[in-house]
Amino acid sequence: MRAAFDATGFWQGTHEAADHHAHLDAEDNGPPRYRAVFISDLHLGTPGCQAEPLLEFLKAHPSQTLYLVGDIVDGWQLRRRWFWPQAHNDVVQKLLRRARKGCKVVFVPGNHDEFARGFAGHHFGGIEVREEAVHTTADGRRLWVVHGDDFDAVIQCAKWLAYLGDNAYELTLRLNRHLNSLRARMGLPYWSLSAYLKHKVKKALNYVTAFEQAVAAEARKRGYQGVVCGHIHRAEMREIEGTLYCNDGDWVESLTALVEHHDGRLELVQWHGAHQHQPRRVGAAEPVAP
Repeated sequence: MRAAFDATGFWQGTHEAADHHAHLDAEDNGPPRYRAVFISDLHLGTPGCQAEPLLEFLKAHPSQTLYLVGDIVDGWQLRRRWFWPQAHNDVVQKLLRRARKGCKVVFVPGNHDEFARGFAGHHFGGIEVREEAVHTTADGRRLWVVHGDDFDAVIQCAKWLAYLGDNAYELTLRLNRHLNSLRARMGLPYWSLSAYLKHKVKKALNYVTAFEQAVAAEARKRGYQGVVCGHIHRAEMREIEGTLYCNDGDWVESLTALVEHHDGRLELVQWHGAHQHQPRRVGAAEPVAP
């Protein structure tokens, strides 16, 4: 049975899925491991969404606050072709369950789930929808939380080109799945074709740099000490002219998230499976005095 996917229902999953994977409640007993967790670009509703690893990650990373930083549900792809397996329902139910258990869940829609922007200021199943958010770390830094598509010239100036790029990206992901299926049979590790292309193509690198600088500059202009965004599927944490830029990556390829420890320390983590005791750390920023 399909998950209900319409503007009035936000992203409510089927009621039948509520008891499915009930064990996912287990980690919600006891104190949260993190003060805050930021994830984005899940792209639920597409074959590329890594829903099962995401469920494992959420189970291992309970937090006081969970920010969903856009492109959680891929409305663009769902309008073209319906794809909604049980694992995607499980993710929705997990997020709703986390809110019900007392975690503050804030959803900042992106361009792929822009249908939800019309409901900013409302709550759905305990999840608060906001156009943008401000998170204050334990050590007093104010971080602007925004998906980031407002700083993408392609999205703003030529939406038809963005749709074309989205189709090309989906094609790359399909090729990537076939390639890695072959690599697995040969005993070789996972390798990301699209990530390789992004790093090798000079125009893509220039685009990423321009995006990061533009987002950081706007955060600085607004008086924030940093910014947390998604959109470009490239996890990164660095200072840009005195402003902390954090991109939490995606759950299509990189399987990354940004976490805040209880002392205010921010860290990028990459999930490699529940069998590992700790996810791989890909960056950290020490707490500073407010």
